[in-house]
Amino acid sequence: MKNPRILAFGGSLRAASFNQKLAAIAARGARGAGAQVTLIRLRDFPLPLFDQDLEDAKGMPENAVKLKTLFAEHDGLLIASPEYNSGFTAALKNAIDWVSRATSPDEAPLSVLRGKTAAILAASPGGYGGSRSLAQFRPFLENIGITVLPEQVTIPKVHEVIDENGEFTDPALQARVLELGAKLARKLSA
Repeated sequence: MKNPRILAFGGSLRAASFNQKLAAIAARGARGAGAQVTLIRLRDFPLPLFDQDLEDAKGMPENAVKLKTLFAEHDGLLIASPEYNSGFTAALKNAIDWVSRATSPDEAPLSVLRGKTAAILAASPGGYGGSRSLAQFRPFLENIGITVLPEQVTIPKVHEVIDENGEFTDPALQARVLELGAKLARKLSA
């Protein structure tokens, strides 16, 4: 596939999210490898908690429709997952729950997710670097039909290695993040 399309985002709603900055760096790596990348922020798509009664009564919320459309238009996903209480965020799970919903009788659930390929990475001020988040997030994605690259990047103590412009102060670390984005682009182009 020439010029694969990749949707990139962090799994945090925080304005100064380290993981959003991480997603932006990896997105540059994917662009450098020839992908078309759309970088979004989940905070720009506020959603109620998934509730089937709400969906039955009012249909899919407008922001869920917009997000689902974005997922459908892209071949791959580049997701930077924060670690909250040793797991991935409720915002990230909720967004995927809404996106997974069928919106017509002839559409299968999960249809906009199945068959996609994702690269995952995480950053955390703690010593684990988000690795516990990714340990849960990877099987979650695989269970809903997304192929996840075996390579991943975790950044512990991120607040000590990122500058005010959202760039890593360690060139080798910056290169690892850029390479993960490039690897996803190359995988999708193969």
